[in-house]
Amino acid sequence: MSTTERPRILVVGGGYVGLYAARRILKKLRSQEAIVTVVDPRSYMTYQPFLPEAAAGSISPRHVVVPLRRVLPGAEVLTGRVTTIDQDRKVATVAPIVGEAYELPFDYLVIALGAVSRTFPIPGLAENGIGMKGIEEAIGLRNHVLEQLDKADSTTDEEIRRKALTFVFVGGGFAGAETIGEVEDMARDAAKYYNNVKREDMRFILVDVADRVLPEVGPKLGEYGRKHLESRGIEVILKESMKSCVDGHVVLSNGLEVDANTIVWTAGVKPNPVLARYGLPLGPRGHVDTLPTLQVKGTDYIWAAGDNAQVPDLVGRAAGNENAWCPPNAQHALRQAKVLGDNVVSALRDFSAAQKEYKHANKGAVAGLGLHKGVAMIVMGKMKIKLKGRLAWYMHRGYHGMAMPTFNRKIRVFADWTLGMFLKREVVSLGAMENPREEFYEAAKPAPQASDAAPAQKAKA
Repeated sequence: MSTTERPRILVVGGGYVGLYAARRILKKLRSQEAIVTVVDPRSYMTYQPFLPEAAAGSISPRHVVVPLRRVLPGAEVLTGRVTTIDQDRKVATVAPIVGEAYELPFDYLVIALGAVSRTFPIPGLAENGIGMKGIEEAIGLRNHVLEQLDKADSTTDEEIRRKALTFVFVGGGFAGAETIGEVEDMARDAAKYYNNVKREDMRFILVDVADRVLPEVGPKLGEYGRKHLESRGIEVILKESMKSCVDGHVVLSNGLEVDANTIVWTAGVKPNPVLARYGLPLGPRGHVDTLPTLQVKGTDYIWAAGDNAQVPDLVGRAAGNENAWCPPNAQHALRQAKVLGDNVVSALRDFSAAQKEYKHANKGAVAGLGLHKGVAMIVMGKMKIKLKGRLAWYMHRGYHGMAMPTFNRKIRVFADWTLGMFLKREVVSLGAMENPREEFYEAAKPAPQASDAAPAQKAKA
C-alpha cells in the first residue's frame, strides 16, 4: 500500500457502484492528486443481471465478472473486508483474506457494499438453499441441476428420481423468474441427451408470497410472464411461502409437501448487515440514509449509493410521492456512481463547492425468461411501450449487453451470444470443481501397510 501523504479516497465495496465510482474518480483526478483505494472480499466485480444466463450456460461465467485490478490500474485494490469505521479518527479497520487486521486512514469515504440475500429463519434453508447473488452460486446451480439429471438417469429407485427431478424456486421477482426460466430451458435441452429422463419427468415449482410475478414490469406483463411460465410446465404458486425444507422436504404454507434436491432462494435482498457496525445513519430497512447529493446524512466526506443506500427519488417526489426512493437496480446504480464520483472529486478540490443532486427518471425494465423469451417495459416520457416474447428478449440482451462494464467484457458476452446462435448449448456438469483435489488426494494418500491391514483382517475374522 502507498504511504504517501496524498489524500486517500476509500471505496468500500467493488461491486457495480464501487467499480464505476472508482473509475469515474480516477478519470477525473489529476496526476498524483489523490490515492483511490478499493476494498472488497473478491478481486472482481460481478454483473448480477447475467447470473441466470451464466447458470444456464448461455454466457461463460468468466465473462460475467470484471477483474478489479485490470480495470482500475491507477487504484489500490485490497482483497479483504472493512469491519469497522472510526469516523472521528477517519480510520477504517481492514481484515485481509490472510493475516492480521490493520487500520487504514482515509480522507473521503464511499460506501458501496451492495446487498446480500434476504433470508428468514426457515428450518433447513441454510443447509439446503442455493442463492443467486454471486457467480459462484450460478456455477454451482448449473452443475447441481445437471448432476440431478445424471442421478435420475442412472437409478431405478423412483423416490430418488422424483426428488432429483424436483426443482423449487422461492421468489418471483426478476431474479427468481429469470433464473427458473433459464434453468428450465437448460434442463429441457439437456434431457434430449438422456435415455431415462424426459422433461415430463421434471417438476419445476415457483413460489412467492406476492400476488404476481415480475412486479417490476407491471401487472399486465407480470400476468403474461406467469402464463408463459405455466405454459412451459412450471407450477407458479402465489400468495404462499415456504415454511420448512429440512432434508429437502419442502413444506409450503398452503399445505403442499414435496421432496426436492434443488431449492433456489431468490426472495429479495437486504443491505449488507456490516453497515450496522459503521456508525452511519440507517433507514428503517438498514440502508444508509443519504441526501439527494448521495452524501450520507450528517456528514460531508462520506457518500453512499446503490443497493446499500436509501437515495431520494427526486423525479418521483416531484410527481407528488413524498416517500419515493430509488429502486435497487443496475439502471440507477450506474448513474448514481457517476454523480457520486463527480461529487467526491469536487469536494476534494473545493470542500465548499456545491454538490450535484442525483436525479433520474425510470427508463423501464427488461427481463429474460430463457432463450427467445422475455418481457420489457420501455418508458419514453409519458409513454410506456410494453413488449413480450422474442422482441422483449432482444431488448433484454441489448440493454444488459451495453450496460456490461468494459468494452472487453461487452465483446466477450456478445461473442458468447453469437456462438450460441450456431452451436448447441453445452450441457456438461463439472461438479468436481467443488472439490478439485479429492481425486488427487485419494491417489496420493499412503496405502495401508500390510502390518496395519493384518489386525483389521483378524478383527473381521
